[in-house]
Amino acid sequence: MTVAAKWDQPDWVAGRWNRRAAGACAVRVAFAADWAPIRRFAPIMAATPEAVYGDLLPLLLRNDLRIFNLECPLTNCARPVVKSGSVLKGLPIHIQALQAASCDVVTMANNHVLDYGSAGLRETLQLLDDNAIRHVGAGMNPRQANRPLLGKVKGVRLAVLNFSEGEDLTAARAGPGVAGWQPARILARIRQLRAEVDFLAVVCHAGLEYVPCPPPYLVETMQRLAAAGADLVIGHHPHVPQGIQIHNGVPLCYSLGNFVFYQETGLLYRRLGYLLLAEISKHGLDGFSIVPYAITEDGLALLPPARRADFFDALRRVSEPLASAEGRMSAWHGFLRHCGRAGLTREIELIMHTMARDPSKGAAMLRNRMTTLQHNRHWQDLLTRIMDGTLDDAPCWAVELIEEWMTRSR
Repeated sequence: MTVAAKWDQPDWVAGRWNRRAAGACAVRVAFAADWAPIRRFAPIMAATPEAVYGDLLPLLLRNDLRIFNLECPLTNCARPVVKSGSVLKGLPIHIQALQAASCDVVTMANNHVLDYGSAGLRETLQLLDDNAIRHVGAGMNPRQANRPLLGKVKGVRLAVLNFSEGEDLTAARAGPGVAGWQPARILARIRQLRAEVDFLAVVCHAGLEYVPCPPPYLVETMQRLAAAGADLVIGHHPHVPQGIQIHNGVPLCYSLGNFVFYQETGLLYRRLGYLLLAEISKHGLDGFSIVPYAITEDGLALLPPARRADFFDALRRVSEPLASAEGRMSAWHGFLRHCGRAGLTREIELIMHTMARDPSKGAAMLRNRMTTLQHNRHWQDLLTRIMDGTLDDAPCWAVELIEEWMTRSR
């Protein structure tokens, strides 16, 4: 496995990366991953909304701009859509939990904002507008969904582009939906905006859930976004932290993990995430800090020094394979081996069992495996390695890394 030069990696002791000294007009932007008032967090966010952020709240408030991924509609709608995965929603009262953290912007291109159909999306967009929270990545028509977010903070002109894989065919076409998987469109918009702004971030909701390594197609896409002129590329959706690659001076953060998103699990990495605090100026991105936290039963909590050091070491280990094509492919191969023939068989059996019991749900599951790149490439690559007899040839370090991320308990 080839490791990148020291200057191409963050400082894994301090959790920092610097491109240059911050300028006089430096702006601090906090990027966070999936936010949803669901499960155990729902009553907390309704009764004492600021409490869910724990000791992260003062840190969030010290930034000039806060950008969260709104991972579900906030709606009174009672009828969910038929879809492949779980169905999520919060209530309109939960808007106060965004306000408690002074959230300025939400990204909405993800696989849950359409969980209660166009009515749920419409109610959510109106609620955000009524409370002066800007949004990007979804809309009632393709023009709205694909529109970039533009703004100026302390004289620094910035743009945020947001898109996702559009799971369950939720990408906006003739009507409501999200900014879907159209990399060529995003590349063209980056080139168009590059001369008009000082800082340009792309936020992408994509990849496979729970794995530590991004699939090859996602790495290729993020690298193309960087080459087109993005200053920073941020990913979420896997629900676990993934590595950071500095690609020709542009940070690619493949997954920030979970944020305000509770999952009933004892697995370590599903209960960890990190804020990315970007420092920007009229020169673009000056640097960033990584702030790791735990997701507890009662909300978020900053990691104490010893656990913080362990987190940075784990993030370093999962970042190192990203430095070379060989490392990236070996990590992906390790995941395919971890999944294996038995894992594929179980997934197919689950779909077929669901199809027999609930044909609409089963059809949605199978359609999603066929139409979404994350599942399509997973199955295609796994089947190919089964056919050519190379599935079990993944290097030991890759298999061990995958198994740590997917099985280690707290």
